[in-house]
Amino acid sequence: MSLSREKLKYARRIVIKVGTSTLAHGESGNLNLYRIEHLIREIADLHNAGKEIIFVTSGAIAAGIGKMNLKSKPDTIPENQALAAIGQGVLMHIYEKFFAEYGQTIGQILLTKENAIDEHSRENSKNSLTAILKMGAIPIINENDAVAVDEIKIGDNDNLSAIVAVLMNADILIILTDIDGLYDKNPKVDGDAKLISEVDKINSEIEKIAGGAGTKLGTGGMFTKIQAARLTTRNKISTLIISGKEIGNLRRALNGEEIGTIFSAN
Repeated sequence: MSLSREKLKYARRIVIKVGTSTLAHGESGNLNLYRIEHLIREIADLHNAGKEIIFVTSGAIAAGIGKMNLKSKPDTIPENQALAAIGQGVLMHIYEKFFAEYGQTIGQILLTKENAIDEHSRENSKNSLTAILKMGAIPIINENDAVAVDEIKIGDNDNLSAIVAVLMNADILIILTDIDGLYDKNPKVDGDAKLISEVDKINSEIEKIAGGAGTKLGTGGMFTKIQAARLTTRNKISTLIISGKEIGNLRRALNGEEIGTIFSAN
């Protein structure tokens, strides 16, 4: 077991980011309630074990698509903002229900790039998150897609989760996605692709491995996850990418098992 994975056993403040590809069924685009419930149960149990969990979630637009019975994601910004507004309520209702069943209290925070760049807004965001954690609740964070435009959007929740991890001085950022981690080739098209267990340095070779957006519902591919890992590792925070489709992966990873890809803090 590498030192980076050994340290995961002692991580106390953990930022967990879950992507749309994990939350939604691939074919219909509707929310995968079975997977969501198991993920929430696992997060609730980690919280019961004394971990501070900050949960960064995608899925608002996908939830809106399902609610409005659409077959695909619209092309225009206003339509996607409308779906985000509709879906955010749907998503939070589901989270509230499942977390409450496991005795957990949640608090929602919507962020934009302005909150991350402006010193005053950044400090307010940090204070709010810190207060939620001190109350023993679990903050749930998403980008404010309903009002954000290109000039103030962070752009994807991978980078948002990295910004949050740095802001809150987290011990680890865990990104749940639809594949097992970073491969040396695209595993969806190359059967010989091999999983890279650990990355000590993000260089041009690692960046070349990353492709575009992974699914029709998501906005971030492996490239944005590597961008996120670059930000966190520069700030002495490791990032772990694991499959969000395998129930129990969070616990396995935090027990130091060699799953997914860990980007070691420099």
